[in-house]
Amino acid sequence: MEDLAPKPGDLDAIETASRDEIEALQLKRLQWSLAHAYENVPLFKKRFDVKGVHPSDLKSLKDLALFPFTEKTDLRDHYPFGLFAVPRDQIVRIHASSGTTGKPTVVGYTADDIEMWADLVARSIRASGGRAGDIVHIAYGYGLFTGGLGAHYGAEKMGCTVVPVSGGMTERQVTLIQDFKPRIIMVTPSYLLSILDEFKRIGLDPRETSLASGIFGAEPWTNAMRQEIEAAFDMHAVDIYGLSEVLGPGVANECVETKDGLHIWEDHFYPEIIDPETGEVLPDGEIGELVFTTLTKQGLPMVRYRTRDLTRLLPGTARSMRRMEKVTGRSDDMIILRGVNVFPTQIEEQILKCSGLSPHFQIELTKENRLDRMTVHVEAVPGAADADVRSASAKELAHHIKSVIGVTAAINVTEPEAVERSMGKAKRVVDNRRE
Repeated sequence: MEDLAPKPGDLDAIETASRDEIEALQLKRLQWSLAHAYENVPLFKKRFDVKGVHPSDLKSLKDLALFPFTEKTDLRDHYPFGLFAVPRDQIVRIHASSGTTGKPTVVGYTADDIEMWADLVARSIRASGGRAGDIVHIAYGYGLFTGGLGAHYGAEKMGCTVVPVSGGMTERQVTLIQDFKPRIIMVTPSYLLSILDEFKRIGLDPRETSLASGIFGAEPWTNAMRQEIEAAFDMHAVDIYGLSEVLGPGVANECVETKDGLHIWEDHFYPEIIDPETGEVLPDGEIGELVFTTLTKQGLPMVRYRTRDLTRLLPGTARSMRRMEKVTGRSDDMIILRGVNVFPTQIEEQILKCSGLSPHFQIELTKENRLDRMTVHVEAVPGAADADVRSASAKELAHHIKSVIGVTAAINVTEPEAVERSMGKAKRVVDNRRE
């Protein structure tokens, strides 16, 4: 594979600054961000006041532990614009992600937020080996999902030529990769495997493409998958991390020269690791739940946002900023299936729409041809266990899940009382995927 490590002179000065310089900048920006949230978002003012803290109480970075957490439910409870910290007419773009209640979680950006986001995605592309003038093939979905447009604006800011393919039309993806000869591809890792299968189907060698680096995000993926992708395409496979509530893609990124964890862009986000049960802040190196506070966002500041992702913080290597290890799991029941967030409660809501199905169900996750697959095992109600009736119920549920949640699921409608019962908390998800 080609050596894609950027030259030191290509980096932003903050990427190689001392820890003292980074932490001084973080403290200054954190003091501004807490004050901005307190003064402009009623929820934050109320939460701070109830806890007896004020932005002026932040004298050091460790003092952030005095402040309350923010969670995804807060965005749903204040749907659609209740957490915006600027007048609505200063919001230039809105994105949204699906939630468990049918209402999306809505995020908004000012013009300065969009500029900052583009800068950080550009920094991430450069860290992944991209350069000005590269053709970037973007196969993330466009629309309310932050992936497509987040990648798009960052690639343009980098000075790249953007091919905004979006997802789907796999045969066409291969044709454009062959004809346009992109150097960078930005895509979910599971969809790249579908593209790989298409290369093989039509008899083309993916190792002969122009691709030098792939930037993969929107879903967890393993180092085993990295090795498979790199061997198949003879290119670097680099991880990008983000979430819409905090920004979108570009919160953290691996550096192509080391690929040893994702460097968090700490000049814009302050990370913490907490015990998911107690909320206690854990020292660097210990595994826990990742929490982010935004340092520069204007439209939707976030104070100690609980991501539910489990990881740990490590010292910087290729950059001065700390790294987060690849996400190992979640502290809640959320499933990430091919880039789409799915909660068991969403599946339950669709089951309850089907008169022939009982609310007893279990979700099984497996891998088929390297792609994640979801099967919903659900009981027929007594009196609706006839094979034809069960088949009709399965089709009905599959349709609801696809149209409302946006994922394809296999449905297994069982006889009554066939789904495993629990004496305590129901085990809704059985993950049989293997690396």
